Amino acid sequence: MLFSLILGVLASLSVALLLWQWIAAVRFPLHQPVASSSTAPPVTCLKTLKGRDASTENCLRSWLAQDYPAGIQFLFGVADPGDPACELVQKLIDEYSKADARLVICSQPPGANAKASKLAQLELLAKHDVVVISDADVRVPPDFLRNAVAPFASRVGSPKQLGLVSCFYCLADPITLAMQWEAVAVNADFWSQVLQSRTLKRMDFALGAVMVTTRRNLDEIGGFKSLVDCLADDYQLGNRIARRGYRIDLCPAVVECWDPPMDWGTVWRHQLRWARTIRVCQPAPYFFSILSNATLWPVLWLAASPSQAVLAFAALACASRILVAADLQSRLTRTRTHWRFCWMVPIKDLLQVGIWFCAFAGNRVEWRGIAYRLHRDGTLSKADNRLHC
Repeated sequence: MLFSLILGVLASLSVALLLWQWIAAVRFPLHQPVASSSTAPPVTCLKTLKGRDASTENCLRSWLAQDYPAGIQFLFGVADPGDPACELVQKLIDEYSKADARLVICSQPPGANAKASKLAQLELLAKHDVVVISDADVRVPPDFLRNAVAPFASRVGSPKQLGLVSCFYCLADPITLAMQWEAVAVNADFWSQVLQSRTLKRMDFALGAVMVTTRRNLDEIGGFKSLVDCLADDYQLGNRIARRGYRIDLCPAVVECWDPPMDWGTVWRHQLRWARTIRVCQPAPYFFSILSNATLWPVLWLAASPSQAVLAFAALACASRILVAADLQSRLTRTRTHWRFCWMVPIKDLLQVGIWFCAFAGNRVEWRGIAYRLHRDGTLSKADNRLHC
């Protein structure tokens, strides 16, 4: 009886947290353009690359074709001059001949995190005070920089409390069933959970798809060279800036992440890396995040107390979970193509239980096919063998 009561409380709590999450998301002005500013500071865009796929060219073009009134310096960093991305970047530099763009060979990476290591070298070549960091697979709308940089426009050259601006991202083309699972996690849950967290406290981390900050802020935290051994360089960048008293803001613009096709094993390893990263960065919040699983707890309650009333509650909870997830994905992506995969939502929740458990059951992650050991302080070292669970 007591066990059933506890499960009933947890089931009710999970639904309440789901509704809170949805309300926090609905209140955010997603996709609304930022009011235009009379001034626009020049910016330096740092972009690290490794390899290329079918979407890489369109993603890079979206940056080079930005409708932005001030100067933009583009620094494209690769580790190997034989990397297939080099040919593509050189082709685009020739095509956009008026752009201030440069391909930089970032040899001899100084740390375990290849991306942060490249950024540490690109950072030294930045000409402008405002610095934009973005992943290679990110495609942006033509007015993205206008919106993302606008919060810094009136503050450049003066004392400021704004430290960093980042934005939400969506998984743009989940072409496999496994990627549809990840799409629920990214396009429905992640961004709304960030906003839910923001109702309790100020943001103290950054979202890594795109980050906008200043060279001054980077200098104060020691630059990217201080992050070259960290797995979550985006989290650490935002967290270290926030700890110095600066504010982390969210831009209402949404960017697209275009990933190559991934199977179930690849998505599992991807999700596990994210989970172990979050567990190291925010152990207590991640531990208690299982309480918000609005499929798990109603199902467990029904299994422990199979009655008509509990069945009705579980069915209502499951329906609410599916409808909220569908609505959140529609708000972020501004499409409804995902509606035919709504049946994946409860499956995603149950799979997430395994991810949550494995996040605490090991300290290894796989990143671009290389196994690493993740340490308590969030730093990496190469592992000798393949990771398990």
